[in-house]
Amino acid sequence: MGFFDLQVNGYAGIDFNKDALTPDELHKAVDALQADGVEGILATIITEKLEVMCQRIARIAQLQETDPLAAEMIKGIHIEGPFIRGETGYVGAHPKDSVIPANVDAAKKLLDAGKGQVSLFTLAPESDEGGKVTAFLAKQGIRVSAGHTDASRDELKAAIDAGLTLFTHLGNGCPGILPRHDNIVQRALSLREHLHLMFIADGAHVPFFALRNYLDLCGLEHCSVVTDAMAAAGLGPGRYTISRWELNIGEDMVARSPDGSHLVGSALPMSKAFSNLQNFVGLTAAQARQLVEGNPKRVMGLVA
Repeated sequence: MGFFDLQVNGYAGIDFNKDALTPDELHKAVDALQADGVEGILATIITEKLEVMCQRIARIAQLQETDPLAAEMIKGIHIEGPFIRGETGYVGAHPKDSVIPANVDAAKKLLDAGKGQVSLFTLAPESDEGGKVTAFLAKQGIRVSAGHTDASRDELKAAIDAGLTLFTHLGNGCPGILPRHDNIVQRALSLREHLHLMFIADGAHVPFFALRNYLDLCGLEHCSVVTDAMAAAGLGPGRYTISRWELNIGEDMVARSPDGSHLVGSALPMSKAFSNLQNFVGLTAAQARQLVEGNPKRVMGLVA
């Protein structure tokens, strides 16, 4: 038994969102993940030009076929974008020039590149007119998650009717200043009976006291913890990449944009998230294990 992480962009110095990812690089990353107590992950590919995303997705799928450890550790591919909200704040670290409206043809290209390995897809419901892409993905057996979105409550409800079941890193992928009451965090929380909510437990993406509030309100059964890890995770301070970004990670091990305006993934190993949940959020070991192992497996259909 081990941790299960639904959102990993890279690890141990290796960026999954780079061009020409080598077999040795991917093997190094999954070997380090396993050594750190992780049983399985979803390798995450973020927004880029559609053809670039397809190439990167295809590369992960190809390397899974040739490396037994990669096949064991990578339980699927998580596509985050390019159908997200392009406004500053909501777009986060994703390049604005590659954000596009959701459309079924583009979704098919991304899925085809994954050779059956795509299992989770994050999009902004307001980008998906009529919920067509959400419904298409859900019919393929792919879990659909809202993220980098400012969908209205009605838009979220319509997306749920079309097949939306999760929310990606709630509290992030949105501006630091929001309307006091009617905002995307409150809307998602109001639909907690219908959405499985994911959080990053590093204390930087969501303060620990706020995370405890969210967990208490929603109930642990409706939540999972992810790392959103990038290449610095599992290592120490230094210079690392995630797609177009080159970041200097300091002693605090927080992955910030060079101008400090927003976070760019995390440098969080899941073992640290597990300890954070106990030491700073006040959960028992069993409760923390539910968030970092049991629930993520369950929402992906890997356990009953």
